[in-house]
Amino acid sequence: MPSKGCIVIVEPDDLIRELLESWLGEAGYGVILSAKDHNANVIDTQLVIADISRPSSAEGTIEALRDTYSAPILALSARFRQGLGGSSEAAHRLQVVNVLPKPFTREELLAAVSDAIEGHGAGGSVDPPPS
Repeated sequence: MPSKGCIVIVEPDDLIRELLESWLGEAGYGVILSAKDHNANVIDTQLVIADISRPSSAEGTIEALRDTYSAPILALSARFRQGLGGSSEAAHRLQVVNVLPKPFTREELLAAVSDAIEGHGAGGSVDPPPS
């Protein structure tokens, strides 16, 4: 199956990272794993999926990712609960295309990835903040 594009995963939890890699790979995406060091040697990145575990460090993490990759960012976090409408608000505040609350299903992940790549994330089209 041809690749639908390259997705960079920044997730410190080994089990979640392996699950993301498996689900995205099965769906036809190429996956690049990145721990905390953001390697810009990736060409043509379609999306960055990043765990935002601590709100206090979210801004710095997202800024580092934005400086490294020119792709939209989909944030994953256990800090946001489903069904409360908080994902859109959080995405806008964090300036990412969407926030996917943990835990999530394979279908929820793939829908969020598809929306983010197509530019229809909850946070809308997000431009980086002015320098």
